[in-house]
Order: sequence, then C-alpha cells, then structure tokens
Amino acid sequence: MLVLVLGDLHIPHRASSLPALFKKLLVPGRIQHILCTGNLCTKESYDYLRTLANDVHVVKGDFDEISSYPEQKVVTVGQFRIGVCHGHQIVPWGDAESLSLLNRQMDCDILITGHTHKFEAYEQEGKFYVNPGSATGAYSALESEITPSFILMDIQSATVVTYVYQLVDNEVKVDRIEFKKP
Repeated sequence: MLVLVLGDLHIPHRASSLPALFKKLLVPGRIQHILCTGNLCTKESYDYLRTLANDVHVVKGDFDEISSYPEQKVVTVGQFRIGVCHGHQIVPWGDAESLSLLNRQMDCDILITGHTHKFEAYEQEGKFYVNPGSATGAYSALESEITPSFILMDIQSATVVTYVYQLVDNEVKVDRIEFKKP
C-alpha cells in the first residue's frame, strides 16, 4: 500500500507550485492514501491532491484558509496507527521529547508532523517519527536553506519502507528507511 506524505506547500504565498520534477513522479492511480501535514493554504492545492488519490487526509496548518481541517488526526493503514499533526502546536517546534509526548497521547505507531520545513525521520522507543519537510521548498523562518522533499511510505504487513524524495541541485535524490513494528 503506497502512502504519500507531504506538507507545508504554502501555495501561492511562498511558492508558486510543486517542483516540476516532483509532479512528474506523482502519477494518479498509484497512491492509495495521502497524509498531509497542512499548510496547503488553498482549496486548489487540496483538489490537486484529490487527483492523485481518493483517500486524502489533511490536518490544519497555521496558514490554511480552509478552517474545517482537524488539528490532528489518526488514520489506520494496514497494521499501523498513523498520527498526523501540523506541528506548530509542538513547543519547541520539532522537539523529540514534545513529539514523544504527543505520540503517547495519540497512541500511534507512526507520528507525522511538519511545520519546520525540514525532512526528518527517526525511531524512538519502538515508534517511528517522520517530518516530510516542505514539498515546495517554501521559505521558513527556522532554516535559511530549504530542500524540497516529500515521502512515499510502502506499507506491507508489519513493515514500512519509507522513500524520501529530495530535490538537490535540480535532481531528485531518493533515500530509503525501513521501520518494523516491534
């Protein structure tokens, strides 16, 4: 089962669109689920995601115009409970201890957050933590250099293989990270 994980697009305020090299990779009909950490900003960005997959879950970012998105959400995909939260509510932003506390409250195997615009993935205490970064490479007050990135998770029984796509020097680089449910 393929799950697209992305967020912090900030279209049209900080970026005009997804990078063309990313759009070429995101083909309709191949992705079963989309989990978005928010800051799509407009309905047009949401509508684009709906062309890629029917099952789209979005949480509210601090710049989203659509107010009906929830602050956080738990989605079950295969054997995994996956929590999604934008991350502007986490203090300090991106802090591992604060994320661990949120994950315990949400009772998830995988916690996906955004807001920092910087890709991160790590395992801690048998749980998997992921920040897909900014799919557009949108400006962030936290970092001077933002690398556009998104994630595809391939979920097969008790294993998640995470493919990280990053746009570096106008080329798409892909890294692979594997997480097995304890």
